[in-house]
Formats: sequence, structure tokens, C-alpha cells
Amino acid sequence: MNAKDFFIALFVPLSWGLGFVAAKSGLGHFPPLLLMSLRFFLSSIVIVWFFPIPRLYLTKIFFIALVSATLQYGLTFSGLKILDTSTASLLVQTEVIFGIITAAVFLREMPTKKQITGIVVAFVGTILLLGTPSVEGKSLGAFLVLSGAFCWSIGQVMVRSLQGNVNGFTLICWIGIFSCPQMLLMSILIDGNPIPLLISANYVNWLTVIYLGIVMTVLGYGAWFYILSKHSMPIAMPFLLLIPVSAILGAFVFFNELPSLEVVLGGVVIISGLGIILIEPKAIFSKLK
Repeated sequence: MNAKDFFIALFVPLSWGLGFVAAKSGLGHFPPLLLMSLRFFLSSIVIVWFFPIPRLYLTKIFFIALVSATLQYGLTFSGLKILDTSTASLLVQTEVIFGIITAAVFLREMPTKKQITGIVVAFVGTILLLGTPSVEGKSLGAFLVLSGAFCWSIGQVMVRSLQGNVNGFTLICWIGIFSCPQMLLMSILIDGNPIPLLISANYVNWLTVIYLGIVMTVLGYGAWFYILSKHSMPIAMPFLLLIPVSAILGAFVFFNELPSLEVVLGGVVIISGLGIILIEPKAIFSKLK
């Protein structure tokens, strides 16, 4: 991996991790579903012109959007509104654990011994994190974030039904197009009329939407798919371990939110478990030779 690709790969966890910080700020004004609806509206109108309509798969993508975006982001960011940024960003990483488990249950893709070891380690870290004072009295928030992670894993199983016939960026685009009205409708049903919130939003609130829609989604996923097109998964995936690191650093810089020692310990164990799952030393060293 050359220097240019390295910094592009580094931009992915940086943009996604800081997305938790931006979302935490935005949730001070917008309800979770409305904020995510605005995010995907903005990202979709930017990129929809560059990708073909996957006409044969629109029905499947509609339901994928409902589960992997509308339900997932609705649950995850409702939890983020309750929890501190550091704890939420670490709990979101259980997506990998749920992903392996749901693949085993629904797709009969049995995990390797290495993956099972990583799952056990990450699970221990999750238990440690759930027992920290930062979650005390906020168990609903933790439950919502974990439920969102589970919905993400179900969504990935559903994506497999497309059998690779829709490329990644086109899929992200059309998930956004479908999830935007889904989220808006659910927000109206749950939170009421959004017009007063849209009118009263200040420039910081709109900068949050722009960051989530353009930087986190369009540029972040654009960088991710570029890296995947140039490098193998074992090379690319370890960069994602930096997502909670950038989220925690961002929360400290912007909110003066310093995680407790217990949160750091639980986070280190979770990331270690994910590292066992995601990092393939043989593939990395073979590239370095």
C-alpha cells in the first residue's frame, strides 16, 4: 500500500468515527430518525446521478434499507442520544460479532476457530463495558445500540441475496434513497411534525447534517470502496479498528468527554477481539514481501 492509499484508508475510520461525534451534536436538536433521514437525503441527491438504477433488485433493496438503515440507524442513534459517545462507538463494534453469528445461522457459514476466539474475547469486552459506571442507569441506550448492531448483521445477510449483482456504491446510494422517506415517516409518527425543527435549526445543526451526509457517507464510503478496489480485505479491514479510537478522540476534543478507565479497558478488550477476527497476518506479511 503506497502513501496515498494509506492516507485514504486512514480517512475512512477517521470520517466514520467522527460521525459519532457529529451525530451526538446533531441529536441535541434533531430526533435520531429525522437526523438520519436528512443525512441520507443529502448523500443520495449528490450521488444518485452517477449510478444506474438497479431495476431488477429495487424490491430487495427496499427491504434491505428498512432493516440495515432505517431500523439500524434509528436504534443505534437513539442509543447514542442516551449514552456517551465513547461507550456507544465501542458497542457498535459488536456488529462484527453479530455478523459472524447471523452468517452461521442463516447462511450456514461456520466461523473458524480464530473467529470464535475473537468473538469470545470481544464478548468479554462487551460485558466489561456494560458493567461500567458510564452505562449505569442507561441500560436502555446500550440495548438500543446493540439492537442496532444486530439489525446491521441481518441487513448484511439480506445483502447476500443480491449475489454481487449490485456494486457497493450503487447499493449505498439506493439504500439511502429508500431509507430517507422510511425514516422521515417513522420520525413523523414517533416525534411529530418536523417542520418547526427544520426552521429553528441553526448553522451548527446544518453543518452536522452536511458532515454526516457528505463527509461520512459520500466521501467516507467513496474512500472505502476505493481501498477495497485496490487492496484485499485482510489489508483493508484492520483500518476499521480505528473507528472507535477516532470517535473517542473526537469526543474528547469537541465535548471534553474523557472515557473512564473501565470504558478504556472494555474497549481495549473489544478491539483486541475484533483484531483477532479481522487481522490476517499471513496476508499482510505476504504483501510486504
